[in-house]
Amino acid sequence: MKIFALECSGAQASAAFADGRRVAGEFYLASGQKHSRTLLPMVEALLKTGGFSLADADVFAVCAGPGSFTGVRIGVAALKGLADAADKPCFPVSALETAAYPFADRTAETVCAVMDARCRQVYTARFRAGERLTPDEALTIDTLGEQLQSVEGPIRLTGDGAALVFEALSPAFGSRLLCAAPAERYPRAAFAALLAEEKLARGETPVPAGKLMPVYLRLPQAERELQKKTKQKEQTV
Repeated sequence: MKIFALECSGAQASAAFADGRRVAGEFYLASGQKHSRTLLPMVEALLKTGGFSLADADVFAVCAGPGSFTGVRIGVAALKGLADAADKPCFPVSALETAAYPFADRTAETVCAVMDARCRQVYTARFRAGERLTPDEALTIDTLGEQLQSVEGPIRLTGDGAALVFEALSPAFGSRLLCAAPAERYPRAAFAALLAEEKLARGETPVPAGKLMPVYLRLPQAERELQKKTKQKEQTV
C-alpha cells in the first residue's frame, strides 16, 4: 500500500511518501516559517525530487490533531484539497500517537505524548508497546502529574511539550521520568504514514476527503475569549 502523508500540527512541518512498510521519501522543515507558505511547496519538492505521483498513492494520511489550531487547520485543509483533486480517500491519525510511534518497541516504558496547549495545559495520551492506554485529552500539567503518579515503571515524555512537562514534573518523579531527545520527540509525516498503514492493515477504514475533520479537543482561544466575555455580560445583566 502506498500512502502520502502530511504533518504540521506543531511548529514543524513534513510531507512523506511511504510504500508498504518503507518510507520512500520525506521532506521535513523546522525553519519557523508559516506552514501556509511552506507546506505545499514542500509537497511539490518531495514529489519532484522523489519521482512520486499523488495519483499512485492509495490513501492520503494526515495528523488531524490535537496541536496548534492553525497548524492542524492548515494540514487538514491542504490534505483535503489534494485528496479531493486526486479522488483519494483520507486517513486521519492522532498527532499524539504519531509522536509516540518511534517508541512502540519500548515495552518496559510507558510513553506519554504531550503537545503544548499553552497556559500550562497540554494535549496528552499514553501508550505502551505501541498500544494506546488513554484517549487524547486536554489537561493541566498539574492534573497530568497527578495521573502519572499511578503509572508504574519508567515514563518517557515525547512530543513538543516534553521539555515543558519534564521541567515541571521531574522534581516529583526523579529518574523515573525520561525525556525523549529533540530529534526523536516531534510528530513526522513518515511516522503518520507508517501508523496509517498499520491501522488500515488492521481493518480500520479511510474516509472521503469531504468528511475529514480536524481534532482540536478544545475551542480556539478567540472562541474561548468570546464565550468568557458573553458569560460575563450575561452575569451583569
